[in-house]
Amino acid sequence: MSIIVTGADGYVGWPTALRIADRTDERVLCVDNFARREWVASLGATSATAVASMDDRLAAAEEQGYTNLSFVEGDLTDRAFVDRLLAVHEPRAIVHTAAQPSAPYSQINGERANETQHNNLQATRNLVWGLQEAGLTDTHFIETTTTGVYGAPEFPIPEGGTTMENEGERDEVPFPAMAGSWYHLTKSHDAANLRLAHSQFDIPISDVRTAIVYGAGTDETRADERLATRLDFDYYFGVVAHRFAAQAVAGYPLTVYGKGEQRKPFVSLDDAVEGLARLALVDHAERPAAHTVYNQTTRAISIVEIAETIAAVGDEHGLDVDVEHVENPRDEDETHKMEIRHEKYDDLIDGQSVDFRAGIDEVVGAMNDRRSVIESHEDRFLPDMLES
Repeated sequence: MSIIVTGADGYVGWPTALRIADRTDERVLCVDNFARREWVASLGATSATAVASMDDRLAAAEEQGYTNLSFVEGDLTDRAFVDRLLAVHEPRAIVHTAAQPSAPYSQINGERANETQHNNLQATRNLVWGLQEAGLTDTHFIETTTTGVYGAPEFPIPEGGTTMENEGERDEVPFPAMAGSWYHLTKSHDAANLRLAHSQFDIPISDVRTAIVYGAGTDETRADERLATRLDFDYYFGVVAHRFAAQAVAGYPLTVYGKGEQRKPFVSLDDAVEGLARLALVDHAERPAAHTVYNQTTRAISIVEIAETIAAVGDEHGLDVDVEHVENPRDEDETHKMEIRHEKYDDLIDGQSVDFRAGIDEVVGAMNDRRSVIESHEDRFLPDMLES
């Protein structure tokens, strides 16, 4: 038996695989097709941190004592590959972090939207159907979907479902898909497919709805520079906190649209990895309920707070950072106070929470150490008018 981590070359997947391997003697199998590297490179962008080859990563991991970590290259949209993978390794748990993760990338044009939807949905369907047909329906399937499936409603977002009332009758129903991009809609479909997989196949499902993840590393990735995870800062693959940090390092003002008081859910990389590792390692008898939704977030943070925190941290790193408010070109509520429940996720990670400022300090420091990389790619801060 083994634990499989898909998307294990990625920003969240790699440190998750390391943490799981550090806490178990079981075989931890990393699976990836290196598509994330290709997508970022296709846009002329790069990671702020140097990302080692998988061979170098595995060599460094073994030197650190991770003798139970191995890797298989393959495409999860290829059903034959998935069937072989499951037949050979018979996983007791799968942590599925493989996906095209960028909403802006999925919005570039129809080709990228189709690529995103095919990649994300086909991979998940192949895995759950593969488990069913291989007789592995007791395998704990843990997927990172996204809090973006909820949209931005004016009421507190529940952790998974909600209550609907009609003609005096009430029932618990899944939260309606309110995705705002072709990427986010893939995760809405995944969430529905996971419910169906549990209903039809009785596969135990943990649907981990991941917030915006920030941070430059974890204890595991800091142990050797070859173990570093990626740190994207471009418009398409860099989250807002990382883009702002890169702009600060490059000497650009941090531009906040309008008031910038609208809040978004965030979780540190370490807090995200911790929850996934705990779910993968939980004993069979202590697993969560057969189908459980977690809101993988620790707090909501406003855009202006992000900018002001980065400006303050930047000053401590010797950077002169200005925050500028400009007229908002978007039709949006600049003061939306998103509320999102996350009690189940808090319980899962025992209430641990990386301080936002501390996490941002490491991001700014990592980017400042590689300032030449940031400055040579500063044209990636804003979107290209791509025609293809």
